[in-house]
Amino acid sequence: MEDALIADEQLDRYPIGSDPWIDSLRDIDSDAMELDDLDVSKLNVEQAVRLWSRLSAWVEGDQVAYYVKDAPLSSDAAYDARMNCLKRLESEFPQLDTPQSPTHRVGGTFSNDFTAVRHPSQMMSLDDVFSFEELRAWYDGVRKDLEWPEDKLLPMTCEVKIDGLALNLIYRNGVLTQGLTRGDGVTGEDITMNVRTIHSIPTNLDGPEGDIPDMVEIRGEVFMRWDDFHKLNEANEDAGRPPFANPRNAAAGSLRQKDPRITAQRHLSFYAHGIGELVWGSGKPVDVADEVRNQSDAYTMYRKWGVPISPHNREVTDFDQILDMIEYYGEHRGDIEHALDGIVVKVDDLALQRRLGSTSRAPRWAIAYKYPPEEVNTKLLNIVVQVGRTGRVTPVAILNPVYVAGSTVSRTTLHNAYEVKRKGILIGDTVVVRKAGDVIPELVGPVIAKREGHEQDLREFVMPTRCPSCDTVLRYEKEGDKDLRCPNSESCPAQLAERVINLAARKAFDIEHLGDQSAVALTNPEDNRPDSVEAYAPGVREIVVEPGEEPAPYLAPSGLELPPIQEPVLTSEANLFDLEASDLRDVYVWREAQIIEVRRHVDSHGKERKVRHRLGGSGLWHREPAFWSGVKDAPLKKDANRKTVKDSEGNPEYEVKPDAVIVGHGRNGRPRIEEPTENTRKMLDEIEKAKHTDLSRVLVALSIRHVGPPTAFTLAKHFKTLDALADASAEELEQIDGIGAEIADSIATFFEEARMPGNWRGRVLEAWKAAGVGMSTHDEGLPQTLEGKSVVVTGTLEHFSRESAKEAIERRGGKASGSVSRKTDWVVVGANPGSKATKAEELGIPIIDEQQFDTLLATGDVQ
Repeated sequence: MEDALIADEQLDRYPIGSDPWIDSLRDIDSDAMELDDLDVSKLNVEQAVRLWSRLSAWVEGDQVAYYVKDAPLSSDAAYDARMNCLKRLESEFPQLDTPQSPTHRVGGTFSNDFTAVRHPSQMMSLDDVFSFEELRAWYDGVRKDLEWPEDKLLPMTCEVKIDGLALNLIYRNGVLTQGLTRGDGVTGEDITMNVRTIHSIPTNLDGPEGDIPDMVEIRGEVFMRWDDFHKLNEANEDAGRPPFANPRNAAAGSLRQKDPRITAQRHLSFYAHGIGELVWGSGKPVDVADEVRNQSDAYTMYRKWGVPISPHNREVTDFDQILDMIEYYGEHRGDIEHALDGIVVKVDDLALQRRLGSTSRAPRWAIAYKYPPEEVNTKLLNIVVQVGRTGRVTPVAILNPVYVAGSTVSRTTLHNAYEVKRKGILIGDTVVVRKAGDVIPELVGPVIAKREGHEQDLREFVMPTRCPSCDTVLRYEKEGDKDLRCPNSESCPAQLAERVINLAARKAFDIEHLGDQSAVALTNPEDNRPDSVEAYAPGVREIVVEPGEEPAPYLAPSGLELPPIQEPVLTSEANLFDLEASDLRDVYVWREAQIIEVRRHVDSHGKERKVRHRLGGSGLWHREPAFWSGVKDAPLKKDANRKTVKDSEGNPEYEVKPDAVIVGHGRNGRPRIEEPTENTRKMLDEIEKAKHTDLSRVLVALSIRHVGPPTAFTLAKHFKTLDALADASAEELEQIDGIGAEIADSIATFFEEARMPGNWRGRVLEAWKAAGVGMSTHDEGLPQTLEGKSVVVTGTLEHFSRESAKEAIERRGGKASGSVSRKTDWVVVGANPGSKATKAEELGIPIIDEQQFDTLLATGDVQ
């Protein structure tokens, strides 16, 4: 419930661009993401100045933290959003565009810990783009500025953008004399002693004397390889030190150590990716030009000198080849030796680079295409524990909602108490959250620098020793386990609720209207019951306050008592298929009254508007019917023409459905009724249909440990019936391709225990059999119309949920992909599609609607 309230708070923010919105902006990632939706042209000068002042201060702070202290406070995504908004403000309001603006600064000022040294030539930053459309505009702009013929190829280089630290190596007569950080691009820090500890950086350039210049600036990136990063964190954990959140932070902390011996132990790496000033001596060979003509020529020269170059560089000649590079590494971000966050595209010819020139901070001949952020920072609000369907007790991080890699994340698993301790996180920390593609979000670790000044707000997580749902003492299943479990499998309300949620899922019985809240209402209706009558406020749904006003203290009426504790309708999955509407009439659930702040403002037409802002829960609770409506008037009966139907005496007739209950009569004898909600009726219909579901889905619904849809499909295909599977031994099961010893033992144990007298699993099986569940033999499958094809679904479809569309594709042999690439065969577009539809248009991928999707599933084609 808590994360839902936080999400609602995010949704109820002030209108983007309004005065209250500008004033309420905070230096957190979620607020920064809103800047992308701001239309700066609609701001007045005063608003623009106020917003610019806030953003420039935050960007400057981020630059200092990033470039000087090596302890970033904001994620890359938040920094990019603020910087991009500053640029748009300065473009719309030129008076804001001053030389002192952070948009003209290459990096932060240098740290005073090291000697300041001026670069022989300025180290530039790169401009960023975030879409193919922006990249295409840059590409076309370069060709236009160069007056490049349409039919002529333009050589460029494509390089992976290493997530590390920029470094300028200065060699004089082939000898490394200085290693400088970028600093502000003009002046950097001398970290030569530490640079000398990096094994991949040569102290002397290789080659004949005549091939070595008098002086050369070699630009590149210092980084930490993934394998070295993991080894370093393991060593930190063994020593009781907090682990680094990511390789970049580890590299930054390592490169700027005052003691070079510490840097040497960190195993940093280096790839060269640019060239600065180059001065040849008089003894150069005749065949060596005064200038390197191309970027790629510089890389060839570096290889001869023994300077490492990224093996991932490509030479390209058209826009399609650039897209190929971006798509490939977008799909293989985690497959190479270092972290990357984009692709850098450069015009190869250095003479053309000079023609294109640069701005005050970045060259016009290069651009960085940034992938969607895989890491962002957010606040760890709390750590709660949840009990899963197999009894495993898992700590869960409750996060301030944040957008990362295509979705909003508000909570993520922490697996077990050992993992919480290993990561070194405290409740109240600012933490790094990582999400790559469709992978489950991961809490990487804390941002240690953010703790300063907030130590009093931090606390350690303590793992409970008793089940939070049934109060049973938790235990490890076997020696050496890290996962605590609740052994009360049969009657633990949390485990039962999770098993009901699992059996209702699309992968099992597909009971769409039996969701999480309904499952809890059936199995544990007293969840969230207040501890005392002082928090019981029947009839109070919300508390409305003025801005800055606090809710008035609540005093429970004299004589008020908490209602009797309800017995759950379901105490086991066994009687799920016996449920009737009448069983659900008296089920109530607890809901918390919300505090709603109402702000009033006058719009441009002089009309007063009210903006409701949800502040959170009040701590006061009331009960609501879970499955039935409250008492209400019966609706009038209407004919086909929507006219009221009347009896022979001219009195109106009323619609009272067979499952409704008349509880009295109102004016003119109108019936007062209670009846199941429409969702309840749909749920009961779906439960009835589930009796005839395929065997593989029944196996998933049984919540047998280690048996998910793929394994269930394999078992159903092999055994055909539930009885045949129940009689199989672990040895027989292990002979099936894809069924290992652990899975085989889990399945055999489940059915062995079910055969024991009085065992609850046996009661479930017997009750389901009596209801006709599991009697259907296995469906051998659908025609493989999409075998070898890749389909992406975006937007809302009328007759498919996201999961059901994915399943429909996969059951016909296709791949349901989460991202659009050149390998995508079709993109199915529903209502409110996202950026995937735009990307499909850019790449020329066929776009189809839902009706064509139905045809595609049936025939493998859309014609």
